[in-house]
Formats: sequence, structure tokens, C-alpha cells
Amino acid sequence: MASSFSSRSAFALFVAILSFLGAALADNTKYVTGTVNGQQVYLKDNRRPALYTGNFGDCMGSSTVNVTRFDAAYYKDNMTVLFHLAGETALTNEALMMYIGVFAYGEGRFDLTFNPCSANIASLCPMRAGIPIEANGIIPISQSDVAGIPSLALVIPDFEGEAILRIFANSTQSEIGCFSAVVTNGNTFSQPEAVGSILGIFTIVAVIASFATAIYGDNIPVMRKHYAHSLSVLVVFAVWHHIFFSGALSMNWPSVLVAFWSNYAWAGGMIYTEAMQNSINNFVGSNKGNTSAVGAAGVGTSNENLGGGYDISKIYKRDVYNNALNVPGLMRRSKFNRVARHLEEHLAKRELANSTDGFSYYGRPVKPGLPLPGNYSGFAGTLAEENIPASNAFMTGFLWFLILMVIVAASVIALKFTLEALIKTKLVKNDRLAFFRTHYLGYTALAVLRTLFIGFFMLIFLCLFQFTYLGSTGPVAIASIVFLMMLVGLGGIAGYACFYRIKFGNYVSEPDRLNLEKRKALKFIPWYGFSRASEGARSEDKVYAGSLPWWRVRPASEEDKSIHDDEAFTKKFGWLASRFRRTRWWFFVVWLVYEFVRACFLAGASGHPMTQVFGLLVVEFIAFIGIIIMRPFEGQRLNLLVVYLLGFSKVATVALSAAFDTRFNLPRIPTTVIGIVIIVIQGILTIIVLMAIVLGAISSYMSVMRNREDFRPKKWVPYRKRYFNHIDQKEKDAPPSPPPPPPPEPEQPKGPYFSVNSIKRMPKIEDEDAEFVAEISGEPNMSQVSLASRNMAEAAEIQNRPSRAPSIRSQMSFTSLPYGARVHRASWSSRDFSDYHGHNRQRTLSSTMPLAPEPPSRPASRTLPALNARFAGSSENVNRQASPLSSRPLTPVMSPVEMGRESNNPSPLARPKSRPSVGAPRTSRPQLQTLMSENEIPSLPQMKHARDAAKPSAVT
Repeated sequence: MASSFSSRSAFALFVAILSFLGAALADNTKYVTGTVNGQQVYLKDNRRPALYTGNFGDCMGSSTVNVTRFDAAYYKDNMTVLFHLAGETALTNEALMMYIGVFAYGEGRFDLTFNPCSANIASLCPMRAGIPIEANGIIPISQSDVAGIPSLALVIPDFEGEAILRIFANSTQSEIGCFSAVVTNGNTFSQPEAVGSILGIFTIVAVIASFATAIYGDNIPVMRKHYAHSLSVLVVFAVWHHIFFSGALSMNWPSVLVAFWSNYAWAGGMIYTEAMQNSINNFVGSNKGNTSAVGAAGVGTSNENLGGGYDISKIYKRDVYNNALNVPGLMRRSKFNRVARHLEEHLAKRELANSTDGFSYYGRPVKPGLPLPGNYSGFAGTLAEENIPASNAFMTGFLWFLILMVIVAASVIALKFTLEALIKTKLVKNDRLAFFRTHYLGYTALAVLRTLFIGFFMLIFLCLFQFTYLGSTGPVAIASIVFLMMLVGLGGIAGYACFYRIKFGNYVSEPDRLNLEKRKALKFIPWYGFSRASEGARSEDKVYAGSLPWWRVRPASEEDKSIHDDEAFTKKFGWLASRFRRTRWWFFVVWLVYEFVRACFLAGASGHPMTQVFGLLVVEFIAFIGIIIMRPFEGQRLNLLVVYLLGFSKVATVALSAAFDTRFNLPRIPTTVIGIVIIVIQGILTIIVLMAIVLGAISSYMSVMRNREDFRPKKWVPYRKRYFNHIDQKEKDAPPSPPPPPPPEPEQPKGPYFSVNSIKRMPKIEDEDAEFVAEISGEPNMSQVSLASRNMAEAAEIQNRPSRAPSIRSQMSFTSLPYGARVHRASWSSRDFSDYHGHNRQRTLSSTMPLAPEPPSRPASRTLPALNARFAGSSENVNRQASPLSSRPLTPVMSPVEMGRESNNPSPLARPKSRPSVGAPRTSRPQLQTLMSENEIPSLPQMKHARDAAKPSAVT
């Protein structure tokens, strides 16, 4: 057991030794000694510097020195500057003066003028033909040497800096060489491998989702409806093209913008491959054009003002020049003596010269046709980030577009044959995608045409840019052919689609006008709106600022079916019109015209920045307002992207880009801030597009699974139902119908609908009589005779009168009221009731009314009927009694018979004279006679019976 343990231990030890040896042999990293925070540490020789130079180029154009390597690096950790210079020359023997300047955001941060002989650079002291130029070293620096470099410059993305090397010949005191290199910190927004790949993957998802809705099903109107609500690949590429081709304006862009736009270069066909660029260079030849014509500082051209230029008199002062040839230690007496001393000492000792061998952070000479590194002006500066010369832009984009069309056509055909193979192997049912498999050739042709429609703006822009840039005749000739094919070919197809619909679809095109109305936004901001003149006559309530000529395409009759129900038109031109609303199917023509005008301003006006900016600003603003009014897409997500977000981003980008014009000379730091604002706007637009692609993929999945009852996941079923209802409503292109009224509430049992809670007495005529007011208020001094005395006096008077039956023709005496009117009875008071109940007096009438005249010996017949009296011919009791509040007795009305008897007149219709009431005081009002109630009038048969009974006695 011990032996086995020892053998296992030895084997483990052997494996550990081999692993350590392998790691030691594999680690080829070199280390240098540095001082960090006052302590000696070992640092990797290939670590990334805090600041270092990148690619460089000739900024003179006629340099007699050919520099093959020019790099410098600043290490913050050990406060050193590393530099390397390599090249060759054809000069036989020339003494030199050299100048190095470092610039950050347009301002000089560090500069140094020195004699290479005093710096012990043997290959440049003097410079001779046939001797390679080689100089390198490490220069220790202090904090005061880099005090002008802010700490933010070491971390900010796309640090904007330049390092300029100028070489002067002492014999002629003139510049014989100039080289400019970009300075960076390694942090950048340019991440095409990561960001560009992610954007490409999302775009492929959008293509697949859109194509799936176009091929699934066999009912063309239903297929078109679901295809219209999937995310349009046209909209996706419109966003990518807008972002990348914003760099086509001839502006001096900040480095952050150019780096950010490089992530979208693939969408514009600007994909760099060494083999393709070499082939294009052979086709184009040596004529690379002049990038300064499109606003960029080109390599190999004179740029005397680069970095603020130079003053030769400051370089060749009398004492400096004389001592530069003879006194190696001169630089110790200049204003840069300390840096020159470090340079001289360390280069003389050559202690760390070999430490630069492992340095890998350096640039290379830029190729002909590219602008100077660090210059990002115009479209040439935007392309420089991709190492594509402006002269190769058209051919690069055109070749990649041809490759794209071949891929699209091959993919459609490959899908067809793949499905057939899966059906043969019984992996897919025989009826799957039968319509697509039958019409796959038509789908292939329409897919290629759709690709041309999507790439219309890109190709037109590249053609016009080639016309502006000129260069070799070969690319110009090809650009002319492509331009005519796109403009005449695709434009002709679009025009024929409209002609086909108008002629064969029973449509008419007629002139119209757009009225410009003055309105209020948010109820207080002056605003303008558009309305069609064909929608109605001008309203007098609206204020119009003018009108514009317009047109209108409408069906000849209202019974015509929708264009999307026309299967023949959808088969031919669905790739143009299927995504637009029923009433905006012609919008593809407007889109082509709009994209053509944009391309003309961006490419045709290259080199004229203000024309580009203000022309595009007008075009984008008009398009923004017009598309908002039309809302052309049937899908809601597409309208959100194109109408609002994309339009706003275009207007904002063009407006903010005006600040980058060189004539404004805006400082580079504010320029960078404006560039970051543009990045934020376009970055938000990008994020929203990616979200829309995800939602579009989900909705396309619902559309493809529309015939499946078993839909997964189950929790998406309500969303799918709501989505299908939404697209059914949008297909009608009409306002949604109003919601149905709410169901009626259940009826509740109804109670009494009438009730009296209080009574308010209104003023009456009697209220103006002082005696009456005093009477009803119960004042004893003003009161007339009491109720009892009045009743007794009335009873005595009635006993002396002959009795007669009540007559309907009775009169009132001495009154101004009309015949038959009744006098309003005075109101009662609680005091009258108390007096009444206190005396316990009550008058009662007879229970029956006499039908014949009664003798005067019956005084009770002249009183009011009792409360429970029943009249002749009546089946109910009257239950009336005189008001106890009345201060005047009621005077009974006598019938004509009674009045005749009283006046000894045989005529029964004789009317007695009115006379005042007996016993009334002189100061009282005349007593008014009142008619008795209708209930007290006997019925006519009884009255006739009474008259018949009275006639014999009269004859007798």
C-alpha cells in the first residue's frame, strides 16, 4: 500500500512539473521595469498604453522622405513615452530639424523641436540615401509634461487627437516631409464585430418573419393581411440607411459619430475585404480622385494648415540654426530643454531601445484615396473608418448588392427544394406551403424586385456620389447604367402599377388641394394643419393660411371592392402596395420620389455643406409632416417607426449637423457633445427597431399559426385573439365603430310618483284689504261679529224668507265678477279652529233637499247642508260644512220659483233684486252671494218632477 501511494505521488509530482514547465515555456511575454506609486514593479511590455498613435499618412504630398513606421505611446502607469520612427529617403546628404506636435480636440497639448544629431539619432545625422531611417526609445516624463492632457482624455470613447511629425532640411530651411497620425486611447464606439453582428442577426430575423407571412396560406387576401402587419424589412433598412448615410453630409464630423456609424456600414454595402478592394483598385487604377472635393483632407495633398500650420522663423532662429549644426547640447537651453535632455540621454545610452520590439499598438500607412487620419470630414471621412477609399465606394456597394440579390434568389429556391425533400422523406405533410411550392418562381422574382425596392436609395446615392466624385471612367460608366436601370426600370414599374390599378381597377385620378389651416397645439401653441378640399367646403369657423395643389385617386363608384381584395393586382404588385392602407396603396410612388430627392441632396451636392443641410432640412420636414398626415402603413408598428421616430430622427440629425460646418469654426469639445446627442437619438431609434423586430417575430408566429387550434404557449391565446381582431379592424381602413351601449339596468319597483311635502301660500287679492287681513289674523278689536252671532242673525233672516230650491241660474248681487264665477273663500287660521272647538258649535243641514217649495215654517231648509247630507239623485254623502273661519254667513241662492213667490211674480224665471245682508255693520263690505257647489244642485229629472208637481197647484 505504501509503494502504491509513493508511485501515485511521484506521478502527480511529475505532472505538476510538466505543467509548470509548459506554462513557463508558453509564456513569451516580456516585462519591463517601471515605477508605479513610487515602487518598482514589472510591467508587461505589450500592455495597452493610455494614449497611442494609429494609422498615419502623408500630409504634404511631395515628401522626400518615405516613412514606413511612425508611432508613439504614452504609458500613464510608469510615466514614459515610447516612440518609433522608420523609413527611407532618396536624399544624398541632408542635415535635418524635426518637429513633433500632439493635438487633442483641436488644441495643441505638446510640441517639441529638436536636432536629431543632438538626440543621437545616427540614421538622421545626416540623412543619406541608402541608409534606412531607424529611431526608437523610451522617454521618462513628469506630471508637468502631461499637465495639459485632461484625465478624461484617457477614458472617453474615440479620443480625438493627432500627432504631427514635420521634417525640415537645413540647407533650404523648408519642409521636406510631413506625416500625421491619429491618437487614440483604445476606447471606441466602433464595434462592428459585436454591434454590427447583432444588428445583422436581428435583420435576418425580420426577413424570415416577413417572408413567412408572405408564403403561408392559400387565400391571397388573408395572406396579404397578415403580411401587411409583419415588420417591414423596408422600414428596417430605411432606419439603418438613415443612420449610416447621415455621414454623407460634407461636414467636419466628430470622431465619436464616425465611429458609431461604422456599426451600420454593412447595411450600406460598405463591407471591407482585402481581396475585393484589391480587385476594385485594379479596376479603378491610379486615379483615386481628390477627397478634398467632397470635404475631406486627402492623403498625398498639401495641408499646410494642418495642426495650425508652422512658423519657419521660429524653427530657424539665428542662434538655433547656427548651433543646430555644431552644438549637440543646444536643446538643453531651449524651452523644451528638459524633454530634449531626456531624449538625448536615453537615446545616447540605448538602454531601453530594444524594449520596443514587443510593442504592438501602432498604425500603418493609409492607402491612397483615404483622407488623413484624424480627419473625418464628409462621406470620405465616414468611409475611412472602414478603410474604403471614396473612389471605391460605388463599386463596393454595387458588388455587395449583387451578392445580396443572388443570396435572396438562391434562398427562395433552396427553400422550395428543401420542402420537397422533406415531403419526400415524410418529415413534412404533403399539403404544407402548397401555394408557395406551386408559385416559387413567382416568389423568387418578386423577392428580387422587393430587394431592389429596398436598396433603391442606397444605389441611387452611390451612383450620384460617383458622378460627383468622378475618378476613373470605368466606375462612372457602370454607375450610369445602374442609375438608369433603377430610375427608369423601378420607377417605370411603379408607374405601371398605378396605371394598371386606375385603368383596370375602375379608379380615377383627379386634382385636389391641400388647405393649410391655422390651429392651436395643446390649446395655446400656434400650429398648422392640412385638410383636403375634396373632404368638404371651407368652413367659416376655420382660418386658412393658404393651399397647395394636390391630387386624389378614388374609385369611380363607391361599390368597387378594396384594392387588397383584387387578387390579380396583389399577385403582380403586392411587393409594392401590400403593406399600405387601402386608401394609401399608391404611397410607394411617394416613397420612391422622396428617397430620390434625398439622394440628390446628399450625393449630388457633395462639397456644398450648407446646400445639403438646408435643402435636406426642408425636404425632411415636409416629408415628416406629410407622412404624419397620411399614416400610410396598415400596420401600427410601421407607422410608429416611420411616421414619428424615423422622421423625427432625420429632422433632428440634419438640424444638429449644421453646427459641424467648418465656416462656423465650432470648438471640438462642443462638437463632440453635439455628436453624442445625435448618437443618443439614433441609438434610441435603434433600440426601438430591435424591440419592434422581436414583436414582429411574435406576431408573425401568431399569423403562421392562425389555423392551429392548439396554440402554444397557452397564455398567448388572448393576445392572439386580440391581435387578429386588431388586424381585421385595420384592414377596413375606417374609424372603429362606436362601442355598444351598456345593457339597461334592471327595473326597480316604482313607488308613489306624487307627494306633497309642503304648501306655500301665494299672495291673493284679499291680502290688499286691511279689514280682511285683520280679520284673518284674529285681532279682536277689528273683528266683526263673532261666528256665533253671525250664524244666529243669518238663521233669523233665513226664517223670514220663502224657501226655494237651489237653482243653477241663480245670481250674485252687487259684484263685478262675471256670471257663474265663485268668490275665493278666505283662508283659515288655527285661532278660528280653536274658537270653533271651544264653543262647540256646528251647523247641520238637512239630510235631503226638498224637491218642492217648503213653507216658511221650516227654517232649516235655508241653512247649508250637513256634513253627511245626501242629495237627491246622489249615492254618496257630501260631508261638507261651512268653514269655521268665515266671518260672514253664506247667503243661500234661491231658485226662480222661490224668487217668484217672494215677489208675488207668477213667472218662475223672474230675478229678484239684490240687497245687502241684514244685520251687517255699515263699515263692512257688501255681502257677496255665492253659488252653491255643483254637488248641491239636484239632477234635472228631479227638477222636472218638482216643476210638474208645482204646475197643478198654480192652475188650481
